[in-house]
Parts: sequence; C-alpha cells; structure tokens
Amino acid sequence: MSEQPNAPPASNRWLTRGVLGVGLASLFADWGHEAATAILPAFLASLGAPAVALGIIEGVADGISSFAKLAGGWIADRPAWRRPAGIIGYFITGLSTFAYAFAQSWPFVLVARALGWAGRGGRGPSRDTLLADAVAPSFAGRAFGFERAMDTAGAVLGPLSATALIGVLGARGLLKWTLLPGLAAALTFALLAPSCKRRDGHIHAGFSANLRRLPRVYWHFLLGVFVHGVGDFAPTLLILRASQILTPQFGVARAAAISVGLYTFHNFINAAWAYPAGVLGDRTSRRGFLALGYLVAVAMNAGFIFAPPTISALAVLFALSGIHIGFKQALEKSLAAELMPAEVRGSGFGVLATLNGIGDLVSSVAVGALWSSVSPTAGFAYAGILTLSGALLIYFFTGRNPSITM
Repeated sequence: MSEQPNAPPASNRWLTRGVLGVGLASLFADWGHEAATAILPAFLASLGAPAVALGIIEGVADGISSFAKLAGGWIADRPAWRRPAGIIGYFITGLSTFAYAFAQSWPFVLVARALGWAGRGGRGPSRDTLLADAVAPSFAGRAFGFERAMDTAGAVLGPLSATALIGVLGARGLLKWTLLPGLAAALTFALLAPSCKRRDGHIHAGFSANLRRLPRVYWHFLLGVFVHGVGDFAPTLLILRASQILTPQFGVARAAAISVGLYTFHNFINAAWAYPAGVLGDRTSRRGFLALGYLVAVAMNAGFIFAPPTISALAVLFALSGIHIGFKQALEKSLAAELMPAEVRGSGFGVLATLNGIGDLVSSVAVGALWSSVSPTAGFAYAGILTLSGALLIYFFTGRNPSITM
C-alpha cells in the first residue's frame, strides 16, 4: 500500500500535543460525568423515582451510545469532521450532566442522560482516529494507554469531588458544578487536539462500503474481542461479590465500605497499568500482550471461584481485574489501528466500540442471570470460559495484516 498523504511524521516522541489534548479531554470529561454518576442514585431517590428508574436510564443511555458509535465511525472517516465531532461530543456530554440539576422528575434525567451518551458515543471514533494519527505507529500503544490512564484518573477524581463538594453545594449545586470540567474537556480538545484536513484523493464512501474495505484479519480480531467481551462483565459486580463474601465476617455496612475501597484500589491499578501495558505492546507484540491481558481476566474469574474469602485475596483479585482492563484499554485500539487502513479507521473504531458495548450488556446480563438462578460460581465459570476463548482467538486467529503499511 502506498504511503498515506496524511500519515503522521516520524518522531521519537509519543507525548505529542495531540495526545496530550485528547488525554486531558478524557480526564476532564470523566471527572465531570463520574461526579454526577456518583450521586445519581441518591438524586433520583430525592425525585421520588422508583428503583427500576436507574436501570432504565442506564440501559437506554448505553443502547443509544452503542448506535451513536456506529454513526460516529462514519463521521470519523471524513477527516475534516473529526475534530468538530469531538468538540461537539464533549460539549453535549458536559451540558447533559449540568442539565440534571434542573430535573423535577426522572424522565427528564433519562432524556438528558441519553443525549449525553449519544454525544459520548458519537465522539469516540473521531477521538480514537485522531489519537492514532497523532503519533508514529510504533507509539500507538503508549498513546492509547495514556489516554485510558487519564480517563480512569478522571473516574477516580469524580466520586472524590462529589464526596467533598456535596456537603457544601448540595446535590443540585454539585450537578451544576459538573459543567466546569465538562466545558474544560471541550475547550481542551478544541485547543490541543490535532486538526485533520481531507486527504488528497480521499473519497467519502458510504458506511457499508467502508466496512467492506476492512481487511479479513480485522474481522478475525473483532471476533476475538467480541467473544471475550460477552464474558467480560461490569466490574461493579465484583463489589457485590466482595460484599457477599465479607458480610458474614464484618457485617453488611462494613463489608460494603471495604468493597467500595477495593473497587477504588481496582481503579487505581487500572489507571497505573494502562500506560505500561501500551509500552509493552509497542516494544514487542500488541497481539501477544492483549491475549495475555485476556488471560489475566481468566485468572481473576478462577480466583473468585477458588480463592479464600479474605480481604488480602480479594485485593489480589481486584488488582488482577484492574490489570486486565489496563491491558484491554491500551492494546485493543492500538492493535486495531495496526490492522486496518488509515482511511477507514473511523468505521473500524466505530464497529469495535459497538461490539464492546454489546458485549458489556450481554456479559453483565448473562453473569447476573447465572449468579441469581444457579450460583456466583456458575457466573464466574461462564465468564472464565468466554474470556479464555477470546484470548485464544486473539493469539492464534489474529495475525498482522501484511497488506497494511502503518
């Protein structure tokens, strides 16, 4: 394949202006919406919303976000649209959390959350494509690892800010405050994210035509990601399991507090590991280390079946979960960028994000159903089998596409 007219220049630096801008935007965006998410259950209760309302709100928002990622992929394949799509997406998400403050009933929150998650999903492929273009191919793992580490740092700062500010500002005041990090995300992206002009000779094909241009090896990669994803349940279920394990020894209240502490530790490990995982992938094999990261999830699931019910054992398992997510976040997208032509990266990233969203939904429902109808062991066994299958597919069924010149 001939050299891409808009390919990034060779550089021995990975922390470019564009990578920094995307990373800071992710930090501020997650800071704001995670602060709102932390108090959302209590805020909905204050509006008189039934318990099922939170599930409806999250389910509808996640579903809309998944479809928005497909549309965002089509937009991202138009180079001149990428940066505006990112700016608008960050602005919409920040404005939506701010809007919660004016809700008088839970359907208003549902509409605001859905709009915000549409913006979040729609901006993702453009952000990822710009990030892949912002560095030399050999540094893609570092770039995606840094972005994910910044995103996770925001996810830690959000709940901490909510805890610190809610006593001073109240729930509605805190929700209004989230506009500050939301606007900071949009502004940072606007000022620092790289602009991208139309490539010489680039034809704006339709979405289905772009999908047909994705190489076979990329579809093999997506199969491995999806099989792993339908076993990769939401980490919040780990909080529930830890609470169940610790309650007989510590009581309900203390067990819940310890479990939240373990989850905070999990997020810290995730943030700390994402960048080193990207470095490892850049230096050796992204495919191999992604498969290894999937195997870490297998070990974590096995641990919840066989490990002793102690705080130290649970801490190790929560750490393994954080390491697994760090591998996954840093290497899935950098390997994806390696496997597909630059002209259709937007569509490719959109499909990847959508499959991950579907996998998140299926896995959490399946594990929860097995957990409730059979036993927690059955849920973890199901997850272990699927995550192992995904690792094997990634390692043995996904090779480098020799026709792609990065």
